[in-house]
Parts: sequence; C-alpha cells; structure tokens
Amino acid sequence: MPQLDQQVANRLTRFYMIALTVIAVLSLSGLLFIKKTISTHYDDSRVVNVAGRQRMLSQRLTKLAMLRIEGLATADTVSFDSLLHSWSQSHIQLRNGMLRMEKAYSVRKSDQLDRMFTSIEPIFQSIYKSFGRINNPATTLDEKRAALQIILRDEFSFLQQMNDIVFQFDTESFDQVKRLERIEWLLTIATLLTLLIEGLFVFRPVVNHTRHVIRRLARSEKALQLANSHMEIANRELEATNLNLAASNQKLVDTQKELVRTTEEKYQLQLAEDTVRSAALLEGQEEERRRFARELHDGIGQMLTGLKLHAEKLKSTTFADEKQRQRFAELCDLIGDTIQTTRQVSYNLMPSTLSDFGLSPTLQLLAEQTTRASGISIVFIGPANAKRLSPAMEIGLYRIAQEALHNSLKYAEAQTIKITLQQNALKLLLTIEDDGRGFVIKASPTDKKPLPIINGLENMRTRTRLLSGDFTITSKPRKGTRVRVSINLSDNLH
Repeated sequence: MPQLDQQVANRLTRFYMIALTVIAVLSLSGLLFIKKTISTHYDDSRVVNVAGRQRMLSQRLTKLAMLRIEGLATADTVSFDSLLHSWSQSHIQLRNGMLRMEKAYSVRKSDQLDRMFTSIEPIFQSIYKSFGRINNPATTLDEKRAALQIILRDEFSFLQQMNDIVFQFDTESFDQVKRLERIEWLLTIATLLTLLIEGLFVFRPVVNHTRHVIRRLARSEKALQLANSHMEIANRELEATNLNLAASNQKLVDTQKELVRTTEEKYQLQLAEDTVRSAALLEGQEEERRRFARELHDGIGQMLTGLKLHAEKLKSTTFADEKQRQRFAELCDLIGDTIQTTRQVSYNLMPSTLSDFGLSPTLQLLAEQTTRASGISIVFIGPANAKRLSPAMEIGLYRIAQEALHNSLKYAEAQTIKITLQQNALKLLLTIEDDGRGFVIKASPTDKKPLPIINGLENMRTRTRLLSGDFTITSKPRKGTRVRVSINLSDNLH
C-alpha cells in the first residue's frame, strides 16, 4: 500500500502542477499586459492633456501680446516670460517624445504624428519668434505691431493643426485600448480552453484513477481488520513477554552501571598510581642531582682547589728552562678551568641560588650565564621580590625553563630568547619565547593519560602536570616557538 499511495500522490501532484502552472501563466500574462497598457494609457492621457493645453497657452499668449501692445490692463498676473517658456518647452518635449513634469512621461508617436509635428514646426517657430520680439523691450512699437500681425495670421493655422494633433493622440490612445480589449478576450478564451482541456484530459482521468484506488483500499481495509484481530491476540502474548524482558533489561542496566563505576574507579586509581610514580621518579632524579652536585662541590671541587693552591706555591720555583715554566703555567690554567667547569656542572645540577634567593633571581642568573656561554641574546623579565614558592615548585619551574632554553639553543637556531615570569597572589605564568626556525607540532598525548618521564617536551609536560598546571606550546616553521606554563597558586604559596 505505501507504493500505491506514492503512485497516486505523484500522479495527482504532477497533473495539478501542470494545470495550475498553465492557468497561472495565462493569468499573470494578462495582468502584466493590462498593467503595462494602463500605465501607458495614463501617460497618453497626460500627453493629450499637455497637447490640448498648448492651444490654450498660444491663445493666452496672443491675448497678452495684444494687451501689451495696446497698453491695456489685464487681470491675468502670469508672467509673459514664464508663460512663453512653458509653451515652448512643452512643444519641444512633445516633438522629441519625452515630457518632463512631476516625472518623465513617454510620448508614443506614430509616423502620422511625426509628420504632423514636422508640418506644424515652421508655424510654431514663426509664432515663437514673433512672441519673442514682442517681449523684447528693445523692439519698437511698429515692429511689435508687425510681429502681432504675423501671430494673428499664423494662429488659426497653428490652432487647427494642434487640434488635429490632439485628436490624433486621442485616436491612437483609443486604438491602444481596443487592442488591449482584443488581447484580453484572446487570453480569456485561452484560459477557458485550458480549463476545458484540463477537465477532459487531466482531472477526469485522475478522478477515475482515484476511484479505482479507493476500491482497492476498501478491499485492503477488510483484510487489514481481519489481520488486526489476529494481531491483538499476539500483542497480549507479547505484553506478558515484554514485562519479563523489562525486568531482565533493568538488571542488565544496573550491572552495566556497576561495571562502568568499577572500571572508572580502577582507572582513577591507576592514574593516581602513575602520577605518584612519576612524581617519585622526578623527586629521585632531583635528589640524585642534589647529591651529585654536593659531591662535586665538596669532594672534587675541594680537591681541585687544594691542587690549585699547591700549584700556586710552585710558581716561585725556578725552572730549568722556559718551556717547563710555560708548561707549568698551562697546567695552572687547566686546573683553574677545571675548577670553573666543575662549579658550573654542580650549579646546573642543583643551583644554590634557587634555595637561597628563589626562582626569579635564579632565572635571571640562568639567562646571563647562558648569554655569556652561547653569545645569543637571552632576556629575562620577571618580578625582583616575588613571594617564595615551595621547593618542589621552584625546582620544577626552573627545570622547565632550563629544558626550553636548552631546546631553543640546540635546535631552534634562535637569535633572541625571552624568558618571562608573571606572578600574583592567585596565578603564576612562565613563558619562554624564541625567534628560531620553529617546527610543526605533532598531536600531544591526551591530558588524562599520565605522561612518561622522558627528555624534551614530554618532560616539560610531565613536570607541569605534577605541579597541577597547564602546559601549552605554539610553534610554526620560521615563526619561532613559544612555551607557556600556567599554575594556580591558591594552594601552593607559603
């Protein structure tokens, strides 16, 4: 039955769309044509009005000219100049085919009207020039009388031809209306024929097809009622079965929730265990560095210092030749370099300034020492008297800055490196930026997975995680690299 419904719907839709489209096209065509013709007819009425007014204006100008020559007073207060200009402009616009009043009106002219305007043009020019001479103050009275004679001679001919032009405009406008009426009849007949054709060849077949479909549906409904009675019995049986299934499903859902809860607890325990292991491993590394730095400083460093003192005492000894003295001087310099290197290695393993003065002075000293050693400009910006942090946090942040600085020097080929430390009562922000060659950042491990203790970026991420902070790194090829560590200090400041 769904296929039958779709078939009937498609067929009805197709036929109705065709029928309605044809009727809509015919109706819209008639409306548009009527609207266009009415608009044109409105323009024609304005044109006829202006053309008829030309006769009145010419007579009015003639009367004013006669009164002006005879020196008689008149109640007509209109300026002769403005009246002459209006009469002239209206004639020119009618002749050229475009009236410009409150809006532009198109003057539709036939060949007959063009010939009529061509015929009246010399008479208009003669009268217009005569009016101009009468209106000219420099013209003598005799010349004005002569000009008035010309006007009176040509006025009847002008009025006669202008009257013919008006009637010709009106006749052509009426003919246009008659054409509109004929076209409207044709559109009406076409619409009626379309409705007749649609009734015979569209709607009647659709009605027959629909009647056939309804009969098939009635037979199907009887069969469906019989099937429904059988299904009611089956549904009652299914309801009992569904009740048992619902109870079983509820038990299954409860079991799944318990399994998810147990798995989540196990994951959290594993995550906490891995975090504790990572923290212990880092703490062990730092403790080993601290012990090794102390042994270097107190053991080997003291022995090297004693060796240097003994060598200094031998400087006063007289040597057999100059070569022996030079070799002894080189030995003393080598001992001094070894002592300096030992001190530097001991400082790098565990800087004493970190425990004595805090993070900000230690980062300042790190920037200065690295600048002297590498020749690259390294700038530190940070507070001089910031509050002290916990030892574990100061060591972790120092190691992150040390690792980032090492990466910039070794891989980035940077010319300038900037270390910035910002700290207030609630937040600490450590940033290391360089102008090196940068790189394409690969996808980092998920934040919820504990990070292993390895060198480089993962080491910095792990230390940041153990400090309960956020670690971000941004870099693009030839755009430099920026490492940013943000830590909430609300639970960490002394």
